[in-house]
Formats: sequence, structure tokens, C-alpha cells
Amino acid sequence: MKRILLSLFILFSLHSVAEDGHQLWLRYKPVNKAKVTCDLQSPTIDIVRQELQTYYKGADIALRIDASMPDDDGYRFDGKTLSARREAGLLYGAYALLRGEKEESHPVFNLRLLNHWDNLDGSIERGYAGESIFEWFHLDEQLIRDYARANASLGINGSVLNNVNASPKMLTTPYLKEVKKIADILRPYHIKVYLSINFATPMALKETKTADPLDKSVAKWWKKKAKEIYKLIPDFGGLLVKANSEGQPGPGDFGRTHADGANMLADALKPFNGIVMWRCFVYGANHKGEDRVKQAVSEFKPLDGKFRDNVILQTKNGPLDFQPREPYSPVFDQIKQTPNMVELQITQEYLGQSRHLVYLAPMWKEFFDYVSPSQLKGIAGVANIGKDKNWCGHHFSQANWYAFGRLAWNPYLSSKKIAKEWLKQTFTKDKEFVSTMSKVMEESREACVNYMMPLGLHHIFKFDHHYGPEPDGFIASYPLEWCPVYYHKANNDSIGFDRSSTGTDATSQYREDIARTYNNIETCPENLLLWFHRVPWTYRMKDGSTLWESLQYHYNLGVITVESHHNIWHTKMRHFIDEQRWREVDERLEDQLQNAREWRDVCLKYFGQFAEKK
Repeated sequence: MKRILLSLFILFSLHSVAEDGHQLWLRYKPVNKAKVTCDLQSPTIDIVRQELQTYYKGADIALRIDASMPDDDGYRFDGKTLSARREAGLLYGAYALLRGEKEESHPVFNLRLLNHWDNLDGSIERGYAGESIFEWFHLDEQLIRDYARANASLGINGSVLNNVNASPKMLTTPYLKEVKKIADILRPYHIKVYLSINFATPMALKETKTADPLDKSVAKWWKKKAKEIYKLIPDFGGLLVKANSEGQPGPGDFGRTHADGANMLADALKPFNGIVMWRCFVYGANHKGEDRVKQAVSEFKPLDGKFRDNVILQTKNGPLDFQPREPYSPVFDQIKQTPNMVELQITQEYLGQSRHLVYLAPMWKEFFDYVSPSQLKGIAGVANIGKDKNWCGHHFSQANWYAFGRLAWNPYLSSKKIAKEWLKQTFTKDKEFVSTMSKVMEESREACVNYMMPLGLHHIFKFDHHYGPEPDGFIASYPLEWCPVYYHKANNDSIGFDRSSTGTDATSQYREDIARTYNNIETCPENLLLWFHRVPWTYRMKDGSTLWESLQYHYNLGVITVESHHNIWHTKMRHFIDEQRWREVDERLEDQLQNAREWRDVCLKYFGQFAEKK
């Protein structure tokens, strides 16, 4: 009897242990049997040795720098020796071994960055997982070390610490000294720090009378500031700039071009091998009346080839604003003489935030179906990380951080492979669990599109916070291009935004074969139909249904899919994992289901008042 009671006590104790998700996918069990040898000594080598000695299931393993290997962060393992051209490669190779991978691997992109939209007061723009982990003047060094380890395990090698809507204070000496502390923690994990800047910083700090990039005093200020930064942080990566967009200052305020502004900064960073990442998310006053999705190409194509060689244009995957589905941005077709990098959004601003289970790898793979990785210099992801115990607000939102890192290393990996990797490392290797939940994850993004904005509908969210539907949204004091009604233009006859050659001609910005496909209503993919075309409610879809019938079908299908996902988790997954994470995911799925029903009901009621008059 005592033995039975003891067994029950142990079982109860195991299941009562709080599991908050803080360990992410790094749930290695100590083995403590590997003997690791290396001729080199450094903080990075110490990390590699410690990780392998503690967690690697093999026996003897040697670490070797091999100058004959490609000059990148790749690694090779022959069963006994882990080799790399750089120390970073040994670090990434160690984590690959702990993940169970033993084949040689090299990164596709040199720049693999997280962009944090964190503010100096601790808040995070479009953050849904608590406050910033970068608590200025009160840094939690262990938390930042944990963050570095998680990123290094994926091969992420850069971190932009602050919001693109940047405060000028970020470049003052007290904050730069804090940045140095973070850089010192990240350095052994081979993660460089970068900063977003306010373009008018010297003027805002009252240290120059202007921020005109062609003014000598301004250029001098930036050169002096660059010297200060690199004296503190010799391996500082560079600057990220949002200029002349959504009210942010920029060179346009002084009659100058984006190239003028970027080149002035690039010249200041050049002696230190720093880069300028200049965002192409630019729309507004200079393009009155022009379709918003055309404005980036209009702005930057005339400047192609006029930027310094250490300037990279950073462009969102789609031409609008991280919608659940967009076509790829035509900037990638039009900018050919200036290096490009893509900006993806890991934090789910328009995809249910941290309330919805939406796995984003299928969306990003969709982008790479059209834009070859060979066209890109790097990849950036807007981070979804905060001080919540589980880092990301939703346990399954961790998968998007993980998937971004894996695709940043190798964009040719399948989204399904990445999902299974993550599930095995994060929850359990049980085949039934992994098979079932990887299918749920793979279906989740399309489900989100269906219950939010099927068939190419877009930007019909509630104002400002972007959670929930508002297809009737219109505020007279707002720019029209911020209002949902501008994007669907529904009336009794039709719905959709005509971007064909008979409308705004946005299709012409794409390369010839894609432009031709998008321009013709008969060949345009139906999942982008209302993005590119104005379509009668009675238009016949390829399956014979009318447009209105198809919209109703997709909205209902989205809800049905979420109902199925919630039912699977609620009734079949509980015995596979700990109670805390099961319960927290279950609550999130219940919220998602209610919100999906709201989307369906609000949108079908609103659009139905037009469609059903036909």
C-alpha cells in the first residue's frame, strides 16, 4: 500500500510541476558523457564545449577550425569532428547536433536579424507578450543570455534592439552604454547589435539646427556619433531607418531623396564596416491619390543604383502591411542594382496576435515561391518576444520565432519539417501528437485567411489595434488609405480593388509573366482576386459558385477549421503534455474560435447587405 501511495504521490508531483514554456525548444536532458576537445580558447568555444559536454549523447567529439571550408557560418560533422571556417559555425553546428542533425549545412543569408519594435519605456509596438526584455538601466542579464542562446540555436546573428519609430534618446551616451552591456552578453553567441534611429536625432537633441543630410554639420554629427558607438561596441552592426513614413522624419523633409539620407549615414558607418538598412515601407503625402501598394516602387525605383554599397533596402514581404495574405512586393522585381533584404513579421499583428494559433511558415514559404533567396542579401523578422514567462504570449507563437530562424538559415526547408522539429523539441516526440499537431499548424494560416479576409480581401481590421473585424470602418479625419472601406469598396454591384490596367495599374509593377497573370481576372489566382480586381457579386468562380457564395463558403470554412483544431486539442492532446501548457493553449483556442465567429458573422452581415440585393 505504501508503495502505491508513493507512486501516486510521485505521479501527482510530476503533473503538478508548473510548466510555463520558458525553456522554448531548448529542453535538452543532461547526459554528461561527451568529451569535447579543442585547441582554441574563447568565450564562444566555452559555450560550445559546455553545451556538448552537458547534452550531447555521443562520446568523444573534437572541435576544429577548417580554413578550407566556405567562408560563411556553416559547419560539417564527420561523426567525430565538428568543423567550421568560423567559431560561429562551431556554435551553430553544436546546436544542430543537439537537434539531431548531422549533415553539413551552410546559411543561405549572411544577415539573419530580429527587429525588435521595443520602446525605451518598456512597451512594445505590436507586442503581445508583455514588456520589453531590454529593461534599460535595470537589465536582467540572465534573461538576455537566455535570449541569446535561443537565437544562437537557430543561427540568428543580429538583433535590432529598438522600435523603428525610434526615440532620439536612443543615441545618447547613457543609452549607448546600456547597449554596450547587451552587446557584451550577445557577443559570445555571435549576435551583433543594431539600432533603429530617428533620422532627425541631431536636430531633436538640439545639437544641430537641421537634419538635412546634405548639411555639413549634420554629416559631421553622424560621423562623430558613429565613432562614439564603435568605440563602445567595436562589432556594432549598423542602423535601421524608417524615414518619411507614417509621420517619421526623413530626408524628404528637406527636399532630399532617400539615397541622400541613406548615403550620408552609410558614409559615417563605412570606416567601421557598418551597414544601413533603409526601409521601403514608405507611403503618404508625397503620393497623394496614388494606390498605396504602388508607392514603394514609385519612391525607390528611380533611386536604384544611387545608394552606397553598404546600404541595403529592407522591404516587407507584401506591398501593403503584413496582411494575412498579400502578393509579394514588386520592389523585389524592380530594384536590381541595390541590395535587398526581406522583412517578415513574426509578431502576429494582423493574424490574431498572441490570441490565435497561426503558424506563419506557410505564408513565408509562399513569399519564397515568387522571390528567390538568391535575390536577397538578408532577412529580418519583426520579433514577437516579450517578458511573458513563455516569451511569446501563446505557446504556439514560439513556433514562429523558431520557424523564422530556421528559414533564415535555409529558406528551402519545408514548413512541415520545421513544424515537426519544433513540436518534438517543445512538447513531445510522440508520433501521434507530432503528426496531428503538425497538420493543425499547417492548416492554421489558411484558416486565418478564410475567417478574416478570403479571396484577396484586405485591411478590414478594427482601427489602431488591428484585432477583430471592421469592414465598415471609416473615420473622416484619418487618411483614406487607413480606412477599411477604401480597400474593398463594396456596393450593390461589386467588391474589390481594381489594380489591373483598367484601375490603378499596380499589376504593371511586377515582372512580365506575373503582371500578365495578375492583370487578367481569368488567370489571377482566386486567393488574390479581390486584391487585384473589382468583381461583381454574381461573378462565376472556377468551381461554378458565385463570388458571394464563395465568400460565404470561405468564411464558414475558416470557422469550421478552428472548431476542428480546438476540438482536437481539447479532446485528444491533453494526455500528451503538462497540464499548464495544455490549459493555456486550450484557453487561447477558445478565444480564437470566438473571434473567428465574430469575423465571419460581422463580415457576412456587412457584405450581405450589398450582395443579397442582386
